[in-house]
Amino acid sequence: MAEEGDVLTDLHPAPNGADTEPAAGLITQYVKDLSVENPNAPESFQWQEQPQMDVQFNIGAERVNEEVHEVELKIAVANKTEQGTVFLVELSYCGLVGMRNLPDDQAHAFLYAEAPRILFPFARRVIADAVRDAGYPPLMLEPIDFNGLYIQQLQQRAAEQQAAEAAAPGGEA
Repeated sequence: MAEEGDVLTDLHPAPNGADTEPAAGLITQYVKDLSVENPNAPESFQWQEQPQMDVQFNIGAERVNEEVHEVELKIAVANKTEQGTVFLVELSYCGLVGMRNLPDDQAHAFLYAEAPRILFPFARRVIADAVRDAGYPPLMLEPIDFNGLYIQQLQQRAAEQQAAEAAAPGGEA
């Protein structure tokens, strides 16, 4: 018999003990690939010109099995001046994500918005350390609004689809 203050967590067990509650989370995370180039050292340490920074990122997800996906956050940083390349860092930072009983739209959002949001601070630290180890001050990348970017991409795809449908010739009679 439960006493006052006790918490009962399983008030409605699933038939046959099946777990039917939606669940998603990060299982593990890891550096899949890291490349650091410092092609003009030691000369580049003497360059006085302010370098131009180019940061590119890409998100991918691949199914590992029925309940596990690998989410890959690729970040490429190029730091260049008129005199040449100061440094290049390319990182592929991954996480294994477990998902169960999620509707497709929620699973997609978790893979392409929430999981990258979780992974980014760790990838950011790897890049900062790599740049520092190349002999430069650590590069602290600005936070990225992955959820906002995800919503923006969904809206862009919907607009493109509507435009394509409007431009398509009418149906056959």
